[in-house]
Amino acid sequence: MEEAVEDIVIAGAGLAGLATALGKGVRCLVLESSPALRASGFAFTTWTNAFRALDALGVGDKIREHHLLHERMIAFSAATGEAATEVSLKIQGKSGPQEIRCVKRDFLLQTLANELPEGTIRYSSKVAAMEEDGSVKTLHLADGSIIKAKVVIGCDGVNSVVAKWLGLPKPVLSGRWAIRGLAEYPAGHGFGPEILQFIGHGLRYGVLPCSDTSVYWGYTWCPSPADGDAEESVAKMRSHVVAKLRGAKIPAEALEVIERSEMNDVASSPLRFRSPLALVRGSISRGGVCVAGDALHPMTPELGQGGCAALEDGVVLARCLGEAFAVARFGSHDQDQEGRVVKAALEKYAEARRWRSIQLITAAYVVGFIQQSNNAVVRFVRDRFLAGLLAKTLVAMADYDCGTL
Repeated sequence: MEEAVEDIVIAGAGLAGLATALGKGVRCLVLESSPALRASGFAFTTWTNAFRALDALGVGDKIREHHLLHERMIAFSAATGEAATEVSLKIQGKSGPQEIRCVKRDFLLQTLANELPEGTIRYSSKVAAMEEDGSVKTLHLADGSIIKAKVVIGCDGVNSVVAKWLGLPKPVLSGRWAIRGLAEYPAGHGFGPEILQFIGHGLRYGVLPCSDTSVYWGYTWCPSPADGDAEESVAKMRSHVVAKLRGAKIPAEALEVIERSEMNDVASSPLRFRSPLALVRGSISRGGVCVAGDALHPMTPELGQGGCAALEDGVVLARCLGEAFAVARFGSHDQDQEGRVVKAALEKYAEARRWRSIQLITAAYVVGFIQQSNNAVVRFVRDRFLAGLLAKTLVAMADYDCGTL
């Protein structure tokens, strides 16, 4: 049985894990359960706060070069087809101009990974269990190997082994599902630099151009007995989505995005979130262990902030650890001092990220409830008065600066 010893281990090579590894400036090992970087989800909306984090990591311009800058967001009523509100994205925020792009997930992950020293990421290495022996954490991997580490950072997703070890409860089902896809247009798609959202009929459908030749789309809804077995397969689910959208007032070009997507460019999943109360009461860090990304704050997608918040986590965590290691030499023979330094750094990170995570999870859930409610009163108020407020909420939540390294 293989056994290794590492100072710092990051479980998960997602956005939070790669950002932490890149920003920390201290050698670490990143464990990824898959045989390669995972691009599930295809793309994500990088709001202003995400680009501030990417700039702190030194890769912001590499992302900008390949992705369109969105200038406006238009929300339509799926019941009438009329534009309920239009919000300019070319506005000044508290910390500078707003910047929103839809970024291909595989491109972003590969860009971050390419900045890391060779050998930093170990693939096909899934953490199955975790134990503690004094200041040393023992990680048991699915292949039977064992890694002992002084610091463990859990970036291992919604089913995080590290979050479970910390005592955080499992994320709960929201009662809604999402299906996402990516459509390629080799000759150009013709969409403008804008985010299109269609809300109503108990659904939410978004169309976001990534570049001149690719378009990302996402659809969320609340399944009912009338939907049958739509969740059994991607093919059935896509057929269900197309049928639902054809019954709504959706322009042909927006509907074509789904029909144009290849089957292997479509994915579906139930939407989960961590109860905000769990973060009020629970432990984000303990000793030399903490969580980040979806292991910390799984949320529903209405704000488009899941990946953005993960990048924020990585920068804040890297900064806290970097500041601590600058004061006390990590890897020295003084194990007690080392333990105190790490514990204080992770507690500082947890304090900084707790309320930001609670705010994002809560806002996303409330926005999702309002957007997809079939209640007559909620629907009337939403379509007449709340559409503009909801759109502005998305922009306001992104007006956040996680700081530099």
